[in-house]
Amino acid sequence: MSAAPVVYSAVPTLFGPDGETDPGANRALYRLLAGLVDGMLVAGTTGEFPSLEDAERLSLFELALAEAGPDRVIAHIGAPDARHAIRLARAAVALGATRIAAITPYYLPARPDELTGHYRRIREAVPGPELYAYIFPERTGLAVAPSLFAEVAQAAGLAGAKISGSASADLAGYVAAAPGLRIFSGNDANPWATMRAGGAGVISGRSSAYPEVYAALRRDPGGQEQLDRIVALGASIGRIKHALHVRGLVGSAAGRMTIDPPEQELAAAIAAEVAGLLDGAAGAAASVTGTA
Repeated sequence: MSAAPVVYSAVPTLFGPDGETDPGANRALYRLLAGLVDGMLVAGTTGEFPSLEDAERLSLFELALAEAGPDRVIAHIGAPDARHAIRLARAAVALGATRIAAITPYYLPARPDELTGHYRRIREAVPGPELYAYIFPERTGLAVAPSLFAEVAQAAGLAGAKISGSASADLAGYVAAAPGLRIFSGNDANPWATMRAGGAGVISGRSSAYPEVYAALRRDPGGQEQLDRIVALGASIGRIKHALHVRGLVGSAAGRMTIDPPEQELAAAIAAEVAGLLDGAAGAAASVTGTA
């Protein structure tokens, strides 16, 4: 068997009923994930980063670093302009982050030389940490071809990238264009397929709510059938948060942004999947301890 896929959870940001970040709920989520998957990407798209104040993002980084350690946390410092991203990057490094990611510039179009300059400026401002690009054309309006990514990676000393949305369909193209870099897929529907395309693994929103499934799948590709059922439930932030609410990790499944919460029938299906997962985990634990 080839090397197992690396699984990083793209964690949602958990809020209380008042819309403020819930430190206790976020800490509990980070603690759960730290015991099951390889690490986490904090304050990314699933984390509703455009709605977060800088102080909130930094507080989340600090919580995650305390629970998982710097080798297992990627702090997303992305912003539409390099000046803002640099400010966040410097602050994240001061907190102990050794891995950072930045989404491509967004809202206004960027020429290839501007894209290269964006990442070069971040690299020059914080030369120490690993730096990952985050390419998501549907969210940013910016398509980055594999050949352009390779140019940016060389100019800015990138360690790798997260490739999401439609760009993930050409994961093998990004791998071939930048050999030796760690290329992660934002498409978490089949981690072993990502490995066959040459990727390092997935940075996965779903794994935040179903980490046991991804942990088991890393060991045994035969677990794909269970993941297929979860994939069929959809992957909106609202659906992931509903699953976390059912798990008892957060009192409110609300978001600050439009997050597509599930309708009643789908919510019930998500709850049933979570209940089955937790019952299975409880049964396995009882079997180990001899209390079944």
